Amino acid sequence: MTLLGDTLRRLIKNKMGVAGLFVVAVLFFVAIFASYLAPYEPDRIDTAHILAPPSQAHYMGTDILGRDVLSRMIHGSGVSLSVGFVAVGISTLIGVILGSLSGYYGGIVDRVVMRFVDIMLCFPTFFLILAVIAFIGPSIWNIMVVIGVTSWMGVTRLVRAEFLSIRERDYVQAAISQGASDARIIFLHILPNAMAPVLVAAPLGVAAAVLVESSLSFLGIGVQPPDPSWGNMLTEGKDNIEIAWWLSVFPGLAIFITVMGYNLLGEAIRDSLDPRLRQ
Repeated sequence: MTLLGDTLRRLIKNKMGVAGLFVVAVLFFVAIFASYLAPYEPDRIDTAHILAPPSQAHYMGTDILGRDVLSRMIHGSGVSLSVGFVAVGISTLIGVILGSLSGYYGGIVDRVVMRFVDIMLCFPTFFLILAVIAFIGPSIWNIMVVIGVTSWMGVTRLVRAEFLSIRERDYVQAAISQGASDARIIFLHILPNAMAPVLVAAPLGVAAAVLVESSLSFLGIGVQPPDPSWGNMLTEGKDNIEIAWWLSVFPGLAIFITVMGYNLLGEAIRDSLDPRLRQ
């Protein structure tokens, strides 16, 4: 059985991993077909049903403007997942490039990259993001980029460690002795075999990015109203928690389930790729 086939078999046998994969699949489906699944337009104001509790007309109630909470939740899923995936894509790209260069070349390149990583790790990431967003202004694209360019350090360390190990193996040394170019050795011989930790880190990174985006929106410097986001919906819930519990409960549950789903999937991928657990 191939490594990929064995990994998929182990992933499917992991109940928690299957649960996480199911949550992620449902979120993808909801985000893609949000316009068809939402019973109302997310910005549709109904002054006759302001702060209406959950009912058959509004399954998750309405907010302070009479907007349907379920519809805003559905459309907000696309915002949260977009931020997560774009941010992780940026951080992974930066981390893979820097980690590859650091691990392959070593020497002065390794020292410079690692000292840069150490400097970045000295700053509390969330407060760094707060400072940058406050300076350049809140928008969904700014949030994606800022989260991405401030969260690549872990990926860099993972890729560097894999490169340091793999570059000493016989097939890499054989490629070097045959005069293969550095680019060929990095991209064809080492990088494909160094991606396992990145595959584990990616789902966990999406979960972290969703949390950061929700926190920024909750503080009012993330996705700006009237665009729906689970974070800014929580802000409305905080202001009305004594009379409208549903404004806090449903967005909070959505964030919890999303983060839990990606964490379970990441843990299952890690277990599936762990050679110590293979029989």
